[in-house]
Amino acid sequence: MAYGDRFRTLSLAQAQELPFWRRPIALLVLMAFAMPVAFATWSALLNNFVIEMAGFDGADIGWLHTVREIPGFFAIGVIALIIFIREQVLGLVSLVILGVATALTAQFPSLGGLLVITLISSIGFHYYETVNQSLQLQWIDKKRAPQVLGWLMAVGSGATFLAYGLIVLTWRAFDLSYDLVYWLAGGVTAVIALVCLFAFPQFESPHPQTKKMVLRRRYWLYYALQFMSGARRQIFVVFAAFMMVERYGFGVHEVTALFMVTLLANMVAAPLLGAVVARFGERLALVVEYGGLGAIFLLYAALYIFDWGPWAAAGLYIANHLFFALALALKTYFQKIADPGDIAPTAAVAFTINHIAAVFLPALLGYVWLTSPVSVFMLAAGMAAVSLGLSCLVPRHPLPGHETILVARRGAPVAKGGASA
Repeated sequence: MAYGDRFRTLSLAQAQELPFWRRPIALLVLMAFAMPVAFATWSALLNNFVIEMAGFDGADIGWLHTVREIPGFFAIGVIALIIFIREQVLGLVSLVILGVATALTAQFPSLGGLLVITLISSIGFHYYETVNQSLQLQWIDKKRAPQVLGWLMAVGSGATFLAYGLIVLTWRAFDLSYDLVYWLAGGVTAVIALVCLFAFPQFESPHPQTKKMVLRRRYWLYYALQFMSGARRQIFVVFAAFMMVERYGFGVHEVTALFMVTLLANMVAAPLLGAVVARFGERLALVVEYGGLGAIFLLYAALYIFDWGPWAAAGLYIANHLFFALALALKTYFQKIADPGDIAPTAAVAFTINHIAAVFLPALLGYVWLTSPVSVFMLAAGMAAVSLGLSCLVPRHPLPGHETILVARRGAPVAKGGASA
């Protein structure tokens, strides 16, 4: 295909005639690789950076993560943007914003400065994630989705592993600064996104997307699972790694080494778990995920009571991430029950629902953390239990009209639409 053809809009069928490296799956792989380079580096250095350079305590880190989640709550804005901007372009521009903001992070070593630069990077991250999830579900065939999503997760884990590995090997050996590492990681992500923006044609899904907010009653279980997932995940993301630094004094290289082991396990597990979801269905995968997470959060609470030490905390951290890898089942569950044109607007709505609790929980629980870390993890265990109960309502073979076992048992006909707003 000629050089100028890269600016054409191609259908997914036409895209199969391109060389493999210019097909939609190749773009998804590059995007899956680029995002974690910036985000994983930001995450790996964050707890040490805010404690050493900005003097953060539990309340401060709670506020930082609350601000970070505000753009996720407003991810519904993607629906308005895709009226004027193609999803593919919006996703890559958002990735550039994430990269640039990550590069500038170390320039603002104060609570106020970090809140502002984190807000900017979070806009890039959350809008990218919203669009990326939509494109994945539009571009990947339903029959292959669990396995392909598993491989994309493995690519992301590989990129994160690479970032962590470089930090572990070079941080102390070359006495690196936060400034240099943030610049390099953010720059790599921004450059890859810019290359993708100009090197790939525009790919057109066979199903035009609804460019307005869509709320359908038959998606209620998906919305509920998204809400609980966002609330539960925030507790882990904010406080599990912070505990490693605050309670056990982990250094940058030690925190990053823990992250590396976690990602190595995910690289191996994600494709296998994708095959498991394809073979045994979404319901079993979600039941196992939420049951396992509930047990792990209870063990985190016990860890604080009995002080089992840093090795136990590290083991729980790794196990927690393995269960999180099963979250791809929630994506494929929605893909199976959704009208094809609902994918983009519902991805935006789901991201907003996912972040409702995330906007206030980190700040609120930051103050609880100061007096009772055990209570924080007990709350997370309770949320996992609620998610477990909801996951039992997922049918073995979800379809439009058979979104829950309650509907399936009544033998409802396949739905053609639903109430929308």
